[in-house]
Amino acid sequence: MNSFGWDKGAVYTSEVLPGERAKDSFSALQEKYYHFIQDFRLGNDYVYRDQLRQNLMARENLLEVDLGHLSTYDESLAQMTKDRPAELLPLFEAAVKQSAKRILHAHQDGTPRTVPDCQVIFRSDMRMMHVRELNANYINKLVRIPGIVIGASTLSSKATHVTVMCRSCRAHKSLVVSSGIASLQLPRRCDAKNGDESVGEKCPLDPFVIVHDKCTFVDQQSLKLQEAPDLVPVGELPRHMLLIADRNLVNRAVPGARVTIIGIYSIFQSKQTGKSSGAVAIRTPYLRVVGLSLDNDAARGLGATRMFTEQEEEEYMAMARQPRLYEAFANSIAPSIYGNADIKRAIACLLFGGSKKILADGMRLRGDINVLLLGDPSTAKSQLLKFTEKVAPVAVYTSGKGSSAAGLTASVVRDTGSREFYLEGGAMVLADGGVVCIDEFDKMRDEDRVAIHEAMEQQTISIAKAGITTVLNSRTSVLAAANPVFGRYDDMKSPGDNIDFQTTILSRFDMIFIVRDEHNEARDSTIARHVMSLHANRAAPETATGEYSIEQMRGYINYCRRKCAPRLSEEAAEMLSNHFVAIRSQVRSMEHDAAERSSIPITVRQLEAIIRITESLAKMTLSPIATEAHVDEAIRLFRQSTMDAVQSGQVEGVSRGEIMGEVRKVEEEIRRRLPIGSQISARGLRDELSRQGYSRGAVEKAMLVLVAQEVLHYRNQRMTIYRAGV
Repeated sequence: MNSFGWDKGAVYTSEVLPGERAKDSFSALQEKYYHFIQDFRLGNDYVYRDQLRQNLMARENLLEVDLGHLSTYDESLAQMTKDRPAELLPLFEAAVKQSAKRILHAHQDGTPRTVPDCQVIFRSDMRMMHVRELNANYINKLVRIPGIVIGASTLSSKATHVTVMCRSCRAHKSLVVSSGIASLQLPRRCDAKNGDESVGEKCPLDPFVIVHDKCTFVDQQSLKLQEAPDLVPVGELPRHMLLIADRNLVNRAVPGARVTIIGIYSIFQSKQTGKSSGAVAIRTPYLRVVGLSLDNDAARGLGATRMFTEQEEEEYMAMARQPRLYEAFANSIAPSIYGNADIKRAIACLLFGGSKKILADGMRLRGDINVLLLGDPSTAKSQLLKFTEKVAPVAVYTSGKGSSAAGLTASVVRDTGSREFYLEGGAMVLADGGVVCIDEFDKMRDEDRVAIHEAMEQQTISIAKAGITTVLNSRTSVLAAANPVFGRYDDMKSPGDNIDFQTTILSRFDMIFIVRDEHNEARDSTIARHVMSLHANRAAPETATGEYSIEQMRGYINYCRRKCAPRLSEEAAEMLSNHFVAIRSQVRSMEHDAAERSSIPITVRQLEAIIRITESLAKMTLSPIATEAHVDEAIRLFRQSTMDAVQSGQVEGVSRGEIMGEVRKVEEEIRRRLPIGSQISARGLRDELSRQGYSRGAVEKAMLVLVAQEVLHYRNQRMTIYRAGV
């Protein structure tokens, strides 16, 4: 009876007279659990009896129990289980072992079969609590909390039964170790008699040593749980909780996984608050895990364990057959933001991604798409990133200035208990299988930005620090937003002057969008009406909400990424190769005209980028083959993004150098024509320069540059121009 804790100091009851039953005795409660396992059924299915049989045949010694079913069967028993879980869980597991013994003995072929210890894992839809709500009133109660796993230790072996031997008389004794974080106190005296009353008295004080070969061990793992970001109150830091999982619950969650934990809120005495500090009565709380479920929408690589229901599959197949799915899905991305249609289409391609490939020699080709939004302030770049974080199954949002190389990749941390080094994953590791949204990408330090080069192309992060040499997976898409060097994009300057990034990082982006805040009266009035309708809480029906909800989009993305991996058809591949050759020759002629190399390179990486975009468009409609129609749209997107960035500032038939030369001549003419301290009519100055043969665009640009340099000032409602400086 050691497994029931009969050797612990407590009061127990027992039946004395025939027919007498002690109310809620341990034996009675175990019998109730046994009858629940044997008799509970839904319809004609004996749920737990059949589940236990299947698990035993598969050599999985566990039983998953829904507390809702237990409440339906016996409400008082379910309530007792929630109020006294640490006390009653061993009884439940003993009842499961009794049921397993009946199942195994019914199928044995005459040879005795040992009955394994079975673990009970709980599922429940009881009220979800937050980490900061847990207080002393919940100690030794069953609680259910959500969060993100940010750290997981390696497996350790926890003793459940310890066999000790007396040095003097060689007597053996078995001690039971309670679950969770528990220490074992060896007996001070030997109480073995062995038929001789004087043997125990001759044994010295503290005679026992542990016989490790005869002890029973189980796997145990400690996890670090952090509050989900959306549950943290404004202005407060997220709180953490220590979790202890054992047996079949180990290795179920990895850092970055969103989980819901059912556990027993327990306490232990940590080394920091031990006797040395004088705080003997202070205990540190932790959660002993008795149930762990991964949030399917955010379970990263483990999301592959999700099974889709028939109803979900039918809904997603119906979505894939819709003729306007591509446009409807793109319009459902940030529907409250007006315009930016091509950027939304590019983000839709990024969310679905291309197909990963492993070549015959073991080389891997990434399938994730990276997108860079570069442009003027107030063009909704950050809002698009925020929405992408919400709709992606797995996403991490970070800002450039507040992100270091270690925070993006991985950091080496020393464990306070064991003093050993271990790795904590950064943003790109936690977002494995999802999207990393990096805002203010241009504000990052160069040495920090270089750290993500490997993660963006090879999709791994190599670490060689503090004696730890390892490679972490970072199979993630990068959606970055940045401002130009001068705050606003200057069309009169080359892309290299506007973009303060190295060619090495730009070549890793599949699509680069230049987002300009252009002055267009018709467009400005439309945007103004759109914004006013949003602020007045009467959003236009066609733009207030998208055709698909965020939950629908997230589920469909998950389904497509799991079920579909398109390949190019031969016609599409031939068409792609021809287009790539044409694009390369076009860039070469542009570089020849400008007499300088383009800062945005067009290399084989860009050919692979177009292939990935094509595959993502096919994946969006669950098509196994990418056709020529998909290639046409992929090339159009590429030309609207990266090629448009390469050609920015170019005028048909005129090189940027010629335009800038003309602007400089106009600046010199204005300085010569207008002495310091004098003024002239703005219209008269424009007409005079035009008569000298200068183009209207060069005149306007030169005047704009001189006003920005505070050489000229506008006066009298911009009717006259005053020369103020040199």
